[in-house]
Amino acid sequence: METHNFSIEFFPPKTDEGAEKLRVVRQKLAELRPKYFSVTFGAGGTTQQGTLQTVLEIKSEGHDAAPHLSCVGGTRESLRTILQQFQDSGIRRLVALRGDLPSGYGGGGEFRYANELVEFIRKETGDWFHIEVAAYPEMHPQARSPQDDLQAFARKVQAGANAAITQYFYNADAYFDFVDNARKLGVDVPVVAGIMPITNYTQLMRFSDMCGAEIPRWVRNKLASFGDDSASIKAFGLDVVTSLCERLLAGGAPGLHFYSMNQAAATTAIWQRLVK
Repeated sequence: METHNFSIEFFPPKTDEGAEKLRVVRQKLAELRPKYFSVTFGAGGTTQQGTLQTVLEIKSEGHDAAPHLSCVGGTRESLRTILQQFQDSGIRRLVALRGDLPSGYGGGGEFRYANELVEFIRKETGDWFHIEVAAYPEMHPQARSPQDDLQAFARKVQAGANAAITQYFYNADAYFDFVDNARKLGVDVPVVAGIMPITNYTQLMRFSDMCGAEIPRWVRNKLASFGDDSASIKAFGLDVVTSLCERLLAGGAPGLHFYSMNQAAATTAIWQRLVK
């Protein structure tokens, strides 16, 4: 695994208690020596300040960290200010996204798509940042077709992205097919696989419905059959996700990006199985 691009994602805590809990989680996950930690933001770019604070704290602990940056509802001026803050703080890695629309959002903002954000970052800051963008092996939920979605991905890379992180998925073939089709379009950046550990059936169903990630029928049925038996859900989830990671790495995925949900146990358990 040392040769792979292995990273872990957090969301910025909303309370002092949450911040303290995340410090403990981070300490445990840092023992796995990921390449970097990334930190998300809320819908419409909210919590961007919390994102920066969390990233700076991670950096102060001696780890590389990448803030997520959203362009929805943002202006050139507001984004210029944030980019300057990042540069002043010595941040060299960014995850550039369009971002989710906040509820009741009626449009506006100077950027509509992530490729416009990537282009803007490059224009403003040259090669200062290593830019990661999102990829959707099972298609972005708002895309018209898989082909449209691939074209949108290609535009982000052409605008200057260095690499991509995928939405999570449980079907390895969807990932390999997406990468093959991207290569046919001449897109040759590394596409790191996004991994969501399975620890809670209800939560997983809710997230997957929102983001369009497919849970294979056999996995869904098995999870449902466990009812409230959380130990069985976690044990089965660990088997399913570890097996997925093994297949991805064996098939040439350049790395794994774990959606930790600010928890340490599941990511650590998968990692320990992979490095055996």
